[in-house]
Amino acid sequence: MTELADLTANELVAGYRAQTFSPVEVTEAVLARIDAREPELRALYAYDAASAREAAKASEARWHAGEPSGPIDGVPLTLKENIASVGVPTPLGTAATALKPATADAPAAARVRESGAVLLAKTTMPDYGMLTSGLSSFHPASRNPWDVTRTPGGSSAGAASAAAAGYGPLHVGTDIGGSIRLPAGWCGLVGLKPSFGRVPVDPPFLGRVAGPLTRTVADTALLMSVLAQPDSRDHLSLPPASIDWLSLTGFLSGLRVGLHLDPGVGLPVTPAVADAVTAAADLFASAGAIVEPVAPFLTREHLNGLDTFWRVRAWSDMAALTEGQRAQVLPYIAEWAAGGAEATGVDTYRGFAAIDAISVAALRATEPYDVVLSPTCPVLPPPADWPSPTNDPTRPFEHIAFTVPYNMSGQPAVSVNCGYTPEGLPIGLQIAGRRFADLEVLRVAAAYEELRGEQRPWPVS
Repeated sequence: MTELADLTANELVAGYRAQTFSPVEVTEAVLARIDAREPELRALYAYDAASAREAAKASEARWHAGEPSGPIDGVPLTLKENIASVGVPTPLGTAATALKPATADAPAAARVRESGAVLLAKTTMPDYGMLTSGLSSFHPASRNPWDVTRTPGGSSAGAASAAAAGYGPLHVGTDIGGSIRLPAGWCGLVGLKPSFGRVPVDPPFLGRVAGPLTRTVADTALLMSVLAQPDSRDHLSLPPASIDWLSLTGFLSGLRVGLHLDPGVGLPVTPAVADAVTAAADLFASAGAIVEPVAPFLTREHLNGLDTFWRVRAWSDMAALTEGQRAQVLPYIAEWAAGGAEATGVDTYRGFAAIDAISVAALRATEPYDVVLSPTCPVLPPPADWPSPTNDPTRPFEHIAFTVPYNMSGQPAVSVNCGYTPEGLPIGLQIAGRRFADLEVLRVAAAYEELRGEQRPWPVS
């Protein structure tokens, strides 16, 4: 029998309903897994085993009474640390933040609590969420369970590490340039960046979303049924929609599929990654999909403009800190953000305008297709002590050319595992869809999940 800690959320809910096992038993199994792996992986922040046990007992009572609070009652779950949870400080990954307990749950935290999930902990992230790495001036560096000498990615670093290691089945991250999909790809997970505004966030910001990191498409869909509920605090959120998230039956035959192997800028695609993504596209074609190449559409001007705008935004935040606080920021991030101090007003506006230019380019390039396939990331995870794949703060975003366009355009995109390198590291396939077509993207991902064949065992020990 699969260990309780490795059962999917859907399997757990079915087991609770049938009284095969209880939330208390499952939580104890997950806590034991955390105690065994966490000294090495360092995925968690504000880990609270006692609170988790209390929540599991309360859930067990609700299930015995036949009155679960929601779709994920009793399911162990983590939240990325920048998702505020009442009573817990939100350091944003940096030692520069003054630690004050949050006075209210952010939307995602409120929704999972209302549904009865067992909150185990928050998960680690790098300074201000601006790295594809678990390196942080506040948290110990989180590591990739598939190879602990490497980073799990970021900025939802701890979430991905925890999911791959079996710290329960459900994990919530955030994504503004690839921060859910990139670590999902490097850790062999399903990581969904929903349509912009589909999941309310607080505070809202252009391109920023919250979404699931799980081991299966069905678990991602289950968590979306909870997260995608309305919250008035997000004035940029989409109108409430009735979406049958658990209806995942889909067909690839006749689907118009774009294959995007050259983003136009950034790091070249590693041969092992290109081969795995091409093989995935071949599976789509063998199932009756119509696969066509997508030409490069991201430019150096786009990426540099976005870099300038984000530097100015970061410097604006850091300029409000005391000199002592600024000295505590991770040096890589401090050096990168300092470039924003030199930008003129015209530079800043042109950088901001890159958001719209990227959005238009992505929408026009992908319009002919139902979905577009690409690598999630062009390269493999670097060492755990590197802040980024280039290890160079003057070239910080060379690895996000496949992911960031869909943050700017608002399109949904999911990363699913599509193979392994000769060293046994997972390779992420990104499946991006039309605006607002979140369920359709998950249906395609579920169909591919059935086609791709047996996966390697999870690195749980």
